[in-house]
Amino acid sequence: MVGWYFVGILGLALLMVVHEGGHYLAARAYGMRVLKFSIGFGPTFFKVVPKDGYYWFTTAADKVRVRLFRHDPVKHGPTVFQVAMIPFLAYVQIAGMNPLEEVDPEDKGSYANASLMGRIAAIFAGPLANYLFASVLFFASLMVGGKPHRLTDIGVVAGMPAAASLKDGDRIVEIDGTPVHDWEKMAEIISKSPGRPLDLVVERAGERVSAKVTPANESGSGKIGVIPVGPVQRVPVTASEAALLALKMPPKVVQDLVVGLGQVLTGKIEGELGGPARMIGETAHAAKRGLPHALEFLGVLSAYLGAFNLIPFPALDGGRLMFLFYEAATRRRPNARVEAHIHLVGVFMLLGLMLYVTANDFGLGSK
Repeated sequence: MVGWYFVGILGLALLMVVHEGGHYLAARAYGMRVLKFSIGFGPTFFKVVPKDGYYWFTTAADKVRVRLFRHDPVKHGPTVFQVAMIPFLAYVQIAGMNPLEEVDPEDKGSYANASLMGRIAAIFAGPLANYLFASVLFFASLMVGGKPHRLTDIGVVAGMPAAASLKDGDRIVEIDGTPVHDWEKMAEIISKSPGRPLDLVVERAGERVSAKVTPANESGSGKIGVIPVGPVQRVPVTASEAALLALKMPPKVVQDLVVGLGQVLTGKIEGELGGPARMIGETAHAAKRGLPHALEFLGVLSAYLGAFNLIPFPALDGGRLMFLFYEAATRRRPNARVEAHIHLVGVFMLLGLMLYVTANDFGLGSK
């Protein structure tokens, strides 16, 4: 099982690298000077350093030093690429990005002297990279393993409309004369029919049985009270179908995240936060089930990370964008000291939250 957890760590590291890669590419595109691209944090494990016209591979304390290939200062910039000892998170260090950093007004490579659009692009590109990469992962999952396909075998929820005429184990095969072969199609028809009687045909013990069910109206969506039973199958898809599905899936993931957060905040459902340990464990579990499941789960996580980082909270990309939008609206920059202190408070709050949820992941929280 340790090997699967290592795969989980690598999967999360990949998503972090993609996120920071978005920041890096956008910053470079707008002429900003990127000083460091780090995978992980803490003491350096090894790094690739530009020096004397070449890139050099070096270990910690320069005990090992190997010349790699030519370095063009204009084309490649001064970026040091490193892998740190603690394999969580990643970051890019852009010159002039710290609000309290002393900046030369003539330094065209400084984040602080870049155009407002350039600074917005450099911050927004990280979440955008995760969002776009989610589609890449979904596409790969669909091409490798096909799309999930759940049959319309049902379990009946007591007290709901279906309980009056349907039974556990029934398979819904027709709704109002329209054949249905998968759960998604069936759910779509029912969802669009709140309060409207539906004529169903179900297979029961080898026979076809007719039934009439009127979906309940739950916030404008039709519900009859059935749950899926039986295993999820995967069926092959064409490249064009996989591409279309891969583009549709990230918005659905983000929508579910927003709706879920709203329900937790309003107390409609109980939420349970998970930290890095839980994410690694879930990724490892998905990887153990097979490559398609691992790719799909990483796609969901990538879309989540993109959306989560846009929350307007200090220290997150959304918090930085909030200050940039303030500048765009007022035509003046926010007080650098105030901005720095707000982000610092945000960092400590996020670290505290991370420690709390990690403790819960390992069962160390209060009972």
